[in-house]
Amino acid sequence: MKLLRVILPIAIIVLGIGAMKTVTALGDTTEENESVDTRPTVQITQLKPESFAINIEAFGELAPLESTRLAAQVSGEVVEWNPKFVAGGIVKRGEMLFSIEKDAYTAALLQAESALANAQAALIEEKALANVAEREAATLPNSRVTDLYLRKPQILSAEAAVKAAQAQMKIAKRDLANTEVVAPYDALIVSRSIGNGDFLTVGTTAATLYNVEVGEVTFPLARFDQAFLPETVNGIEATVSLLNGTTDEIKRSATIVRDSGIYDSATRMTHLVARINDPYGLTSQQPVLRFGAYTKVAFTGKTIDNVYRIPQELITRRQLWILDDADKLVAKPVEVVREVGSEFLIRVDITTSDRIVMTLPEYPQNGMAVKVIEGADKLVAKQP
Repeated sequence: MKLLRVILPIAIIVLGIGAMKTVTALGDTTEENESVDTRPTVQITQLKPESFAINIEAFGELAPLESTRLAAQVSGEVVEWNPKFVAGGIVKRGEMLFSIEKDAYTAALLQAESALANAQAALIEEKALANVAEREAATLPNSRVTDLYLRKPQILSAEAAVKAAQAQMKIAKRDLANTEVVAPYDALIVSRSIGNGDFLTVGTTAATLYNVEVGEVTFPLARFDQAFLPETVNGIEATVSLLNGTTDEIKRSATIVRDSGIYDSATRMTHLVARINDPYGLTSQQPVLRFGAYTKVAFTGKTIDNVYRIPQELITRRQLWILDDADKLVAKPVEVVREVGSEFLIRVDITTSDRIVMTLPEYPQNGMAVKVIEGADKLVAKQP
């Protein structure tokens, strides 16, 4: 009993001290829980205004600058044609396509030459007679010397006959030359409707040709692109490309040469025309772009100044969020100038020292306190 009396007070004291420490520890935990920072964390950066050249892309079909329905200019039987004068064939400017029987036109030329020689001989004779008359007139009274006596009308008639004979000879030469039909330009033969032995009359369509010296792409521009066109589009350098279904992409240089001058009444779009030299690569050895290909046209429009480039997800309800000096969110209204990929080009009333919020809270509000991640202010905005 004596031992119990000694141990019991000591045990009570120890238990009391333990209980006191437990209460104290619980109190400290409560204080720590009360001081937890619940502000959402953000990352920030700073932006500088820049000048940005607007790239414009559109799509259109490649077509020839001109096409020709080739027709016979003289009548006759087809006696020969070029082996390349077939659908899909390509011929050079001035190359013979087909030939018409020449005998009748050779004879007509010989007759015209003969008629010209006779007319020239008659003129020479009349001039000689006029010289004789002029010498005789010197011995006669002036009253007897007339234009008829001096053979002036006869000379005029002989000169007219020479001119008529020269005209007939030109026609005969032209007709003879037209018996060989040649390509008016470097051409793709689209179709041919004649063959050996066919008899052609004047105006008979023999083939359809496409000019392969120059191709054009007519492409529409939406209204949001039209705002970024320069004042003059003529002469703008462009790139025409064709995706061929693989990782390779065929690209050719082009020049914008004109616009259509009107708006499409249904779409309110305007159309521009880009021109490509030698689309089939006959002289330039460039990659081939075939007529009818659906192509992409890319070129540089206006350059806009004093804009900021920023990811689209940072713009909510046409607002950009920055931090004030107390690390609270402030919304700045923005003007979205253009969408570029996953980014916006914007105009906004900020300075280069303003801290732009790059990671927004789930529901940002004006005046919301946030916590800046340490070191996040060293982030830099993405540059073009």
